[in-house]
Amino acid sequence: MRRSLHFTAPRTVSIERERRPDLDPEEVLVESTVSAVSSGTELLIYRGEMPRGIPTDETIDALAGDLTYPLKYGYATVGEVTTLGTGVDDRWRGRRVFAFTPHESHFTATPDELVPVPDGMASETAALLPTAETATNLVLDGRPRIGERVVVLGAGTIGLLTTSALASFPLERLTVVEPVARRRRIADRLGADETIHPDRAAGLGDRGDPPGADLAYELSGAPETLDDALDVVGYDGRIVVGSWYGRKRAETDLGGFFHRNRIDVSSSQVSTLAPDLRGRWTKERRLDVAWERLRDVDVDELVTHRVAFENAPEAYRLLDDGPENAVQVVLTHE
Repeated sequence: MRRSLHFTAPRTVSIERERRPDLDPEEVLVESTVSAVSSGTELLIYRGEMPRGIPTDETIDALAGDLTYPLKYGYATVGEVTTLGTGVDDRWRGRRVFAFTPHESHFTATPDELVPVPDGMASETAALLPTAETATNLVLDGRPRIGERVVVLGAGTIGLLTTSALASFPLERLTVVEPVARRRRIADRLGADETIHPDRAAGLGDRGDPPGADLAYELSGAPETLDDALDVVGYDGRIVVGSWYGRKRAETDLGGFFHRNRIDVSSSQVSTLAPDLRGRWTKERRLDVAWERLRDVDVDELVTHRVAFENAPEAYRLLDDGPENAVQVVLTHE
């Protein structure tokens, strides 16, 4: 038997025992150690705010079906290979691996669907690989340039890892706008030049010569923050939207300076690479960069809560109660 997490209704999750799938000759069985909870996509599903009728994720075989209840979801699990199919090389036995797979105590996969965890990297750190990959994709899509003024709106785990990556660029100024004090402190330590509460961000669009930020990232998950992004960028500014709003509507003010200021608003989503990058970049190359980014981050600072898998409903309630409660939550399977 194995234990699997199921989203069954708005704000309702359960841990259910079910028969393990049979092991095909070309598959391995993995026993999970830790899995990271996405406080963006998974909270949309937990709250029932996900769009109906679209595929769960067509790029991940383990996430079949669509976003309707009941469903299994999750994409950040680290575990150990315990059993091999008859056609699998024995060198896979005992390996620590990462998989884009739902929260389960055990799962089967082919070796091609697994990513070996680098030697010396903690399992909790490896579980944040999708977050680091998303942050890498955001930076690739934003194309920050030397001397630019960049603003990150939202300092959840993705916003923080994006901040860490942007801090390695020779920017004029990197500003993080975030309402939660603990998250602002982490952004400070990850390299932000300044961190600001949203109530104090009104003047950002007037700074500098020419005024305004060159590039802004909307990573808060709140549609109304898109208006704040429009306010902080200047003429010919760029906005990259990494938030997924689900069924929440973004009533954005495009009747003011947006039109005359030639502001560019684009989406960034990690399941694909931007078309103009595909000549030089592959998902494998991006993943390699994400691993390197993780080596430079103190994950202990990001992981604020570790919850036993059987108590997973508590983890989702914690995140649902407000962003001040936690930064990154992981489920432990030991």
